[in-house]
Amino acid sequence: MYFKYLTLLCAVIAIVHSKTIILGQIIDHSGIVKMFEQRVVERNSIPFFKRTDEEKFYTPGQTIRGIAMKDIENGLAEPSVTSGGLGFDYATIKLKSERGSGYKFILEIYAS
Repeated sequence: MYFKYLTLLCAVIAIVHSKTIILGQIIDHSGIVKMFEQRVVERNSIPFFKRTDEEKFYTPGQTIRGIAMKDIENGLAEPSVTSGGLGFDYATIKLKSERGSGYKFILEIYAS
């Protein structure tokens, strides 16, 4: 009984400390879901300032099935999907760094 709660607690802690976020389905052995677009987004740090950027993705005629936001530098930036996303044909991803730090992410959109 306690093992189940301990495992759940460890999983939550690991997710909270991770800056890499995967939403939806990015692995598909049937070949229906494929990577639609991949971008590397990198911003240098500016002392005492936060870096905030929005990346927009459009998949005309296809539906987004998965989004992967991979933190390359294991920095302090936080990615989030602010509009669209899974089930839509567009997505807006916001990247926000901590004060005085930069970031480097690989953003991947999977669609079918």
